[in-house]
Amino acid sequence: MGIFDRFRTVVSSNINDMISKAENPEKMLNQLLIDMNEQMIESKKAVAMAIADEKKLERDLLTNKSQAEDWEKKAMLAVRANRDDLAKEALLRKQEYEGYTTQLQTQWEAQKDSVEKLKDSLRQLQNKIDEASRKKNILVARAKRAEAQEKINKTMSSLSGNTSSFDTFERMSKKVDELEARAEANKELEDLSADSSLEKQFAQLESSGAGADTMLEDLKRKMLTQDAGAPGAGGEQPKP
Repeated sequence: MGIFDRFRTVVSSNINDMISKAENPEKMLNQLLIDMNEQMIESKKAVAMAIADEKKLERDLLTNKSQAEDWEKKAMLAVRANRDDLAKEALLRKQEYEGYTTQLQTQWEAQKDSVEKLKDSLRQLQNKIDEASRKKNILVARAKRAEAQEKINKTMSSLSGNTSSFDTFERMSKKVDELEARAEANKELEDLSADSSLEKQFAQLESSGAGADTMLEDLKRKMLTQDAGAPGAGGEQPKP
């Protein structure tokens, strides 16, 4: 399994585990990004090791090429010195290093190709992590909005389902209105009764005052009549 396959497997398992719990979307997304970045660090280390191996193969390749060239120069030197025996030995060593060079060339080219693919995959992976990081805030906002909407729906459902309390409140409100109206009516009746009683009292005073005056006048007239007819009153005295 390659490093990126391993990365996808670990991240996928973490996602499935967190989604199954999914108690806090924000916390889940933050943890997911942490896991992604940790795996990204491990992947970078693996790619760095692959690059180091490629560089080592390249150095070994150049060293063997240089050795082959050196032995060829020594062979030429031996030929000029009429030492064909040494020239042959030098050419054999040159051939040996050229064989190593050919093998290393193949290995280096394959390793270099793999490293380039790893670098490209690493860049793509980094872009995806960056994109996920940018989308995190949007996802968190959506999750919070959904949570708030769910709470509102539950509250509305609770309010609409609990009509008895509102009905009782409405009945009590009407009862209070009736009590207030009754109290106002009683107060108005009391005021009317008070006004009526006061008027009666004044009427009685008026009627009693007028009767007394009349009776007094009648009495005075009666007394004058009686005085006028009594002996010794003004006029003729009765004969003895």
